[in-house]
Amino acid sequence: MILRKKAILGLVVIAAFGSPALAGYKLMRAGQSVIVAKSTLQVTPATDWNRLGARPGRNAESWTLDGLSLNDLTFYGGISDGETLFRDANKKTKPLPRFSSKMLIPDIALLFESSYRVSNGTSLMMIDSIEPTSFAGNAGFRFAYSFVIQNEEVRRKGEARGAVIGGKLYMATFEAPVIHYYDAGISQFRKVADSATLVALGTR
Repeated sequence: MILRKKAILGLVVIAAFGSPALAGYKLMRAGQSVIVAKSTLQVTPATDWNRLGARPGRNAESWTLDGLSLNDLTFYGGISDGETLFRDANKKTKPLPRFSSKMLIPDIALLFESSYRVSNGTSLMMIDSIEPTSFAGNAGFRFAYSFVIQNEEVRRKGEARGAVIGGKLYMATFEAPVIHYYDAGISQFRKVADSATLVALGTR
C-alpha cells in the first residue's frame, strides 16, 4: 500500500499526537464499491484512497490520500439514538455529546462542532455554512467548518455531507489544511459523497 507524496511527513505528525498511525493502511481502489463504517453505507471512490486500520468510533472509519494530518475522510455509519460520533475516551471528565434522531440539521452541525471541541481540546472550531442537499438518495445536509487544533498554528477546513435515514445518522466528512491540501482533495471527497448509497443487508 502506497500513500502519495509527503505521506511520511503526515504519519510522523499523526504519531506525535498519539493517533493510531501504526495500525496500518489498506488500499481502497478506485472504481470498487465498498461498505464503510460497519454499516449499510456503500461508496465507490473515483481515485485510490487508504483506509486506516484503527477506527475513530464503533461505527466510523477514516480514509486518507496523503496521511491523516494532511487529509482525512471519515465515515459515520448508522449512528443511533444516544450514541457518540467518536469513541468516548473520557466519559467522566469530558463526555461527548450524543446523537438524537429528533435533531434538525443545525442540531447535527452543533453536535459535530461540540464533539470536535471536546475530542480535540480546542475552542477554535466553528461551523461556517449549512445547507440542505441529498445524501445516499435521501434528503440530507451539507455544512462547511473550520478549526485549529489547540497549540497548533495550522488552520484546517472541512465539509460534511449526511442524512438521518431510518432514525440513524449517516455522514461523511473531509478535512485538510487550508494551504494546498483542502483544495487538492475536496473534489475527490465530493465524488465519494455523491456515490453514497444504502444497501440491503442481504447484499453485503
